[in-house]
Amino acid sequence: MDDVVEFQEIDLREYLFILKRWFWAIVLSAILAAATAFFVSSQQQPVYRASGKMYILPAPSAGSGATADYAAIAASERLAQTYAELVRTYPVMERVIQNLGLDLSPAQLAAKVEVSPLRSTALIEVSVRDTDPQRAANIANEVMQVFILQNQALQASRYAASKESLQRQLAEIQAEMERTRARLDALANASTQESVAERQRLEALLAQYRSSYATLLRSYEDVRLAEARSTDNLYVVEAAVPNPSPVAPRTKLNVTVAAAIGIMATMFLAFLKEALDDSVKTGEQATKVTKAPVIGTIGVIGGRSEPAKLVTALNPRSPQAEAFRILRTNVDFASIDTPVHTLLVTSSGPEEGKSTLATNLAIAFAQGGRRVVLLDADLRRPSIHRFFQKANTRGVTTALLQPRRSVTAHLIETDIRGLLLMLTGPTPPNPAELLGSKRMKEMLEGLRTHADIVVIDTPPLLALADTHLLSRLCDAAIVVVDVGSTKIQALENTVEQLRQNGVHLLGLVLNRVTRGRSVYTLQYEYTGYYAESGKRPRRWWRLWQPGRKTQQTAKG
Repeated sequence: MDDVVEFQEIDLREYLFILKRWFWAIVLSAILAAATAFFVSSQQQPVYRASGKMYILPAPSAGSGATADYAAIAASERLAQTYAELVRTYPVMERVIQNLGLDLSPAQLAAKVEVSPLRSTALIEVSVRDTDPQRAANIANEVMQVFILQNQALQASRYAASKESLQRQLAEIQAEMERTRARLDALANASTQESVAERQRLEALLAQYRSSYATLLRSYEDVRLAEARSTDNLYVVEAAVPNPSPVAPRTKLNVTVAAAIGIMATMFLAFLKEALDDSVKTGEQATKVTKAPVIGTIGVIGGRSEPAKLVTALNPRSPQAEAFRILRTNVDFASIDTPVHTLLVTSSGPEEGKSTLATNLAIAFAQGGRRVVLLDADLRRPSIHRFFQKANTRGVTTALLQPRRSVTAHLIETDIRGLLLMLTGPTPPNPAELLGSKRMKEMLEGLRTHADIVVIDTPPLLALADTHLLSRLCDAAIVVVDVGSTKIQALENTVEQLRQNGVHLLGLVLNRVTRGRSVYTLQYEYTGYYAESGKRPRRWWRLWQPGRKTQQTAKG
């Protein structure tokens, strides 16, 4: 359980470090996104919204009781959904344009209109967005009125044919009845037998007409009643009024959302980049991959020239110099059973800082009272002579070509007590053959007798065969890991090849570690106490630590 908790804390620390490293990018992206949103919003024309409501009075239900009421409510909700779709149809939009004289197409007007039924009610809300608040209200009101009229006309058309037919039949019968009455009136004073018979026939015919008229009239009333029962009524219950407050653009919301999107997008890219980055980032990661311990952590060393990077000599009280002394101590502890007299310093690839590290480590050994030889075995791209500003006229190649001459004749003294240099000398055409030769082994044996430890700066192990040949002649080796640059696979291959060569690997040294990475944070905090100012760097998070005031008082 404790291991799980520790692993989670390490992950959280790494995430915080990523956010800290990308902090300015996150802030900059948020500012740029917010500024862009503000500029775009300020260039947009204000849009106003006006809304009105219509009420649907459903047709009377034939039933009664609770079931009928529920059916009516359900019907009202379904009608509201249907009417919400019909309001924005082409005929309604076209009539509104004609009535108001709008310079818009029906499709353009429909894009301005929003219709939504209010949930669990028989109400429909009609909203219009426009750059003019008064025009938005006029359009909303006109849309409701036109739709009500068209809906009434549509529903009335269902019974229009039946009503028209019945009305025509009623009119015809009524005309026949009038003609029959007129003929009866003409025969009112007639006394002949034929007149009496005709009068009786006309009276029977009039009675028949009256019966037919009553039947048609009842049918007409039934149609009207059916029409009334099946017709839904729409009413405007709330007219739209101009709203002086624009609904768009919402500048504050747009700026906030844009800033949030900028922050999240940059954080996503930062974590994505870190996830896709296959370089070594922490000591825990390097140890997990190589199964080798981390015996040193070196921070970023300033200085543009090589001489300025000799921090152990120029600034021995700096945190970086203290890191080299810690590395020196760890090398001693790692080789306590088998003392190391020849220490090989290598790396996976070029430009990972191994020459700077080897030089400062050699100086740290010399400052500890030992006799040290710093040997530059990079016969292709030598650099040690530039650190000490020495002429590279003699060294390894001259010692190998003059075996009868004492090896001490090829050493160069430095201003640092106890430190001697063995430079490369003139560049040879066959570096690999020289480094793997028997004479090279004899030369190293000779250097052992004149020094307590020989620190050897070598070429990158994966780039050339030189280091492979030389590693077999050394007592131990350390591998320099450039944090954030050295690839995981390259480091794994380097360690594996050293082990295959039978080299005693003391461990890994993390180089160019920034504050916040792995154990270097703690190392910097503690070693910063020994800076020349004599004061430990203050950090804002120390101000609230419980008991700090009491501890300081006790220390004083």
